[in-house]
Amino acid sequence: MTAAPRIGIIGCGAIGGFYGLMLARAGFDVHFLLRSEFTAVASEGLRVNSAVHGSLHLDNVQAYPSVTDMPPCDWLLVAAKTTSNAELAPLISQAAAPGAKVVLMQNGLDVEDELRPLLPDSLHLLGGLCYIYAHRSAPGVVEHQALGGVNLGYHSGPALDTESRQLILEQGTGLFQTAGLASKAMAELKQARWQKLVWNAPFNGLAVLLNSGTSALMSNAESRALIAALMQEVVEAASACGYPLPAEFAGKLLAATERTPDYLPSMYHDFALQRPLEVHAIYAVPLAAAAKVGCAMPRTEMLYQSLRYLEQRQP
Repeated sequence: MTAAPRIGIIGCGAIGGFYGLMLARAGFDVHFLLRSEFTAVASEGLRVNSAVHGSLHLDNVQAYPSVTDMPPCDWLLVAAKTTSNAELAPLISQAAAPGAKVVLMQNGLDVEDELRPLLPDSLHLLGGLCYIYAHRSAPGVVEHQALGGVNLGYHSGPALDTESRQLILEQGTGLFQTAGLASKAMAELKQARWQKLVWNAPFNGLAVLLNSGTSALMSNAESRALIAALMQEVVEAASACGYPLPAEFAGKLLAATERTPDYLPSMYHDFALQRPLEVHAIYAVPLAAAAKVGCAMPRTEMLYQSLRYLEQRQP
């Protein structure tokens, strides 16, 4: 009989808090590496106020302020911002059991490519694409508005053949499915990341630039047209880079956004709290990839430059 996996959560904001709590409630052995939130979570536990699942509370959280106190984990879900990946790499290596699976539950393009050289070759590296409306309202408290699925794709590691990689993906998706969350394996990780950028590129940046949530952005004809144009740029860039997306994909995303509650994307909260913005992974890397194949993204580039300006003016 295979032993139950030990799961580690690195980064306990909205994403780490939500998925970690859901996995722990499903009976998995989940351990949380915390920094600033350790005292609050150790004393009060984790709470998710969910419009989907109700009010959830995880008491007696297995939380650690230092990776040296944390037991080695078979699966590591990295839910910290991409801006901290370089400094997280040593922590990931220390927290990983031999042959562990490391899942980057982050936004942006090529985040796995940039982290891979910093990790031991013996670790499996996967991408985790989270489709969720959630934000952290206080230390250890997550507000979950909608969705919650997470798809996995294999990036690199000791599993060299398709069958071995598929088995690992099925193990990973099985964890989330057991927790009552939609999850499926993605055959092509980079295409999946381009696909997720179709939503993230327009809505994250415009939420900051226009100080608006999704409902306001969608209800105004001018901003909606800009969103559609930005989405089309990402779709065209993905195709130019060798990752074509369905012709109707952007339209379906717009329609789905109209049906979901008003949402302030993660970059809005980062800017409001004067935290570093994930402009490198969400904008700079896709822009560079598109430019390399001769594909212009003028609206996306202007959005990126505007965000860089605002970020540089922050105190």
